[in-house]
Amino acid sequence: MSSLREAGLDGHTGKARTGSRGRRYGGAWGDNAPAMATGHLIEMKDEGRDAFADVLRFYELAKRREWQVRDLPWGELPPIPEAKGSPQSQARRRDMWRSVLTQQLQADMLACDMASQLLNMAPDVEAKLYYSTMVQDESRHTEAWLKLVTEAGGTAERDPHLDKLAKTTLDADTLEEKVFLMQVFYERLIISRFRLIARSARGTVLEDLCGRLATDDGIHHGAGMAYERVLLQNLTKKMNQKLVDAANRLLPVFAAHALWRPRERAWIGRAMEARDVERLREDLELGVRLAESLGLDVSGVELTIP
Repeated sequence: MSSLREAGLDGHTGKARTGSRGRRYGGAWGDNAPAMATGHLIEMKDEGRDAFADVLRFYELAKRREWQVRDLPWGELPPIPEAKGSPQSQARRRDMWRSVLTQQLQADMLACDMASQLLNMAPDVEAKLYYSTMVQDESRHTEAWLKLVTEAGGTAERDPHLDKLAKTTLDADTLEEKVFLMQVFYERLIISRFRLIARSARGTVLEDLCGRLATDDGIHHGAGMAYERVLLQNLTKKMNQKLVDAANRLLPVFAAHALWRPRERAWIGRAMEARDVERLREDLELGVRLAESLGLDVSGVELTIP
């Protein structure tokens, strides 16, 4: 805990120390520390910060699994699957992959905003340590997608539902809602999408990148579950209802996002429509089970499949 003490934080509570006259030692911020973005503080028992052990475990895991964009096989493998057939067929396949890359780039750029907000709002030093790695992850993912989509020929149509998903999370009232929407729900469900893309892009930079992102988002999800358990340790009916309401706002938008196909992928979307609906149903049911595992009463969650 010496590093916490050097930062001006008490190693036991993680809060700023006060001097004998009540003056706050703000560490690196000094007397100019910004106001906390949330007034919510977790009241911990005197025996210490044991409840945060799993959050710190994911922080250490994130540090060990950190990678750099230069580690990807640039120049060794094609960026995306190489198309065959007529020039028209090749162009259509390239446009399809550009659309996939654009959607992932958009998602990670929005994730940068959401991760930064969590870093600023979390009042606990253990969570801030973790979110500092998550901000770096999302920025690294964005950098990789930017390079990849450039090599593939540029961006395509933007997904309007992703923008709505991000706004729903960024505009949520409480930290509990934000962690629940982003890390418990969305970060978990996107993992299967990365694996699906990787299976369809064997022998490419895209496959390598999706494998790395599936691992990163698995850590993001695990850390979110660990922190949400701490945040909900004294769950009230009011907070339970806020989380159910948040889920009911998010799920229809997520469903629209999962089933949306831009013009570059409309032709393949029609052929896969039945499987996409089934996969969506599985995703939403998994989200409900995750909420139940946190002790939430999910009887009020509305699972509506378009």
